[in-house]
Amino acid sequence: MQVSIETNEGLKRKMTIAIPGERVETAVNARLQETAKTIQLKGFRKGKVPFKVVKSKFGEGVRQEVIGELMNQSYFEALNQESLKPAGQPQIEAGNLKEGEDFEFSAVFEVYPEVELPDFSKIEVVTLHAEIGDSDVDEMIETLRQQRQTWEKVDRAAQENDMVNIDFVGKKNGEEFEGGQMTGTNLELGSGRMIPGFEEGILDRKIGESFTLDLQFPEQYHNEELAGQAVQFDITLNSVSKQILPEADEEFFRSFGVEGGGEGAFREEIINNMTREMKTTSRKKFKNKIVDAVIELVDIALPEALIMAEVEQLKNQAFQQMGGNKEVDLSMLPDEPFQEQAGRRVILGLVLGEVIQQQKLQAEPARVRESVEELASTYESPDDVINWYYGNKEQLAAIESAVLEDQVFDYIIEQASITDEQVSYKEIMEPEPRSDQTDIS
Repeated sequence: MQVSIETNEGLKRKMTIAIPGERVETAVNARLQETAKTIQLKGFRKGKVPFKVVKSKFGEGVRQEVIGELMNQSYFEALNQESLKPAGQPQIEAGNLKEGEDFEFSAVFEVYPEVELPDFSKIEVVTLHAEIGDSDVDEMIETLRQQRQTWEKVDRAAQENDMVNIDFVGKKNGEEFEGGQMTGTNLELGSGRMIPGFEEGILDRKIGESFTLDLQFPEQYHNEELAGQAVQFDITLNSVSKQILPEADEEFFRSFGVEGGGEGAFREEIINNMTREMKTTSRKKFKNKIVDAVIELVDIALPEALIMAEVEQLKNQAFQQMGGNKEVDLSMLPDEPFQEQAGRRVILGLVLGEVIQQQKLQAEPARVRESVEELASTYESPDDVINWYYGNKEQLAAIESAVLEDQVFDYIIEQASITDEQVSYKEIMEPEPRSDQTDIS
């Protein structure tokens, strides 16, 4: 087998492979001999069909089949021979396919770039820490009560935090606009669901009252036809309901799985959950800062094939977030909005992979066990969950992958300059605005 490599622009390579005609014919004849043992043709007993007849009838199809297998086999043999690591699937172009002659084909593909690890000691990152105080626990309990709220109709004017039922019609220049009409819809005043001034305009209105609000859509509103436009809403207030919050009593505690121990046990359970969530959020934010710093230091030529693979994965995630609507065609989603994030993912993957290879890292069993136990601790029967993970290779592999990633980050962090900063629980838990949205867990 003869192999020649042509370096095209950037990471593209064109590999031309010539398979000796003798190898092709030997494989074709061997396949035809096997075929002759099993076929049955009219006028011949099974397995007694002359080879010439078999070749005449099945030769072309068998040749195509064998060539396909030889191309696949030869392609991987050539990659190994030339020590090439392709990024993505190749574009194959087959050449001459004549009996007795050498068969030649070419494969065009991108290769993985050489990754030179940056100087991780140049990374400077701040890590956040917080203590969970009584006020944080009080606020969490109030949030939990809000989640279990009920509503009771009242005969009075609407107030902040009330649930109102309304009919409304939106008009622009006296004409109703599309999507601006609702009948019998519920709205919690103070929720911020509606445009500025809408919810405020309902405050102090009485049941059965009809009124008109002169408002303006925000300049950055998603509907360009309404963005920044002055409009009027004709509103009728049908009913008003006040919020009823459950008491923080034994029944309330039991609804969250805390049996006995009263408020003290309930607060302890909340602190444990808040601590776990804070640890996860803090670690995620910290890792995101490390990712930003690493990407800033790295300059790597990226294979287009890897970027497009990440783009497709991000599209699929977006599809799932839209509810997995079967009517959505992923190909209809443009690539451009996903490309920057995809590029960041590829860079990070290449850097992490190089660290793993150079440092010969493997997921530490003790850390894998610790991660599994931490996950299991949130369930009623932790031992059953632990056994399930260790009995499920695919799920355990996902945990091992996450642990290995953590080990890579630990390696980077050991060399970086890290500063601790004490902040509030709220600051740690507050969502962090990120333009790239690199998915790091």
